[in-house]
Amino acid sequence: MTRPAQRSGGGARASADRLARLLNLVPYLLARPGIELSEAAADLGVTERQLREDLELLWVCGLPGYGPGDLIDMALDGDRVTITYDAGIDRPLRLTPDEALALVVALRMLAETPGMANRDAIERALAKIENAAGELADAPVAVRMPGDSDRVAALHGAVQRGRALRITYYAATRDETTERTVDPIRVLMVGGLAYLEAWCRRAESVRLFRADRIDALVELDEAAAPPPQARLHDLSAGIFRPDQDLPLVTLRVGRSSRWITEYYPCERVEPDPGDADRAGREWLVSLRVTDLDWARRFVLGLGPDVTVVAPAELADQVRDRAAAALDAYATLPPDGAAAPAPHPDVALVPDASPAATAGSH
Repeated sequence: MTRPAQRSGGGARASADRLARLLNLVPYLLARPGIELSEAAADLGVTERQLREDLELLWVCGLPGYGPGDLIDMALDGDRVTITYDAGIDRPLRLTPDEALALVVALRMLAETPGMANRDAIERALAKIENAAGELADAPVAVRMPGDSDRVAALHGAVQRGRALRITYYAATRDETTERTVDPIRVLMVGGLAYLEAWCRRAESVRLFRADRIDALVELDEAAAPPPQARLHDLSAGIFRPDQDLPLVTLRVGRSSRWITEYYPCERVEPDPGDADRAGREWLVSLRVTDLDWARRFVLGLGPDVTVVAPAELADQVRDRAAAALDAYATLPPDGAAAPAPHPDVALVPDASPAATAGSH
């Protein structure tokens, strides 16, 4: 995906990262005299070559005067290193208040995640950081997982008990509600949203169901029995994995709607070449969708700041639905009568999840 060029601060960031690494390196090595370079590099998350370069730099660092006895010194015995003079850098860096609070919030979020493994380890780590953070740990920050926590707990319980479910599910891409019987496999969190992965007897395949779109569920007496051919989804790249066979939609996007490029997987984002007179205020955005009906509702919900460039079929659908809504408003009702409702598509707000483009199951 290409994006408009932005000024890079990579050099400054790399220098800051290296400084922090060097300041932590000395106390780390002091606590591990004679450690092998390969082991130290693995612990510190750098290559052995980078570690050697850091050690060479440390050799010329030290206290003012910079003569013998002032500079950091070390002994290299083959592939092993020992700090022999630390120049006073004998304590690791302490977390800043913002860093400590960020860790506390992240660990509290993990502890609240349904079905999270190694919860004891998370709680132990949280207790240590809260103890080190002192009063900062008592900052008024409440962490709650998004969505219906009761619904997620019910789904997780069905998975643990190995029971089939009957669910009422809203499919966003088709804008319809269906009833299905499913055999739960697991509950997982992706992008801050909870999903039930289950064998759908109606579709006869494994499907992902967003927990907040399950309007109702009933746990059945029968055991969940996914067939042998059931295969779990590979979610390493996220819920939606654009395929070249899916329809490609190109939109002309104004400044106020550029947020969609950060929220939805896009194949291409570039300034509109025909927008030179407006200083690049409009972008051309190309993304793949599983369903043009969803794309039509999505574009209508964005309003006049977005125009369909391709495909022509989608542009025609958006124009026809918008015209129908305007025609409905053009006819004034008699006195006392209710005003005509706009077309359903126009009243919709685009789904607030990138996974909406993945289709409903």
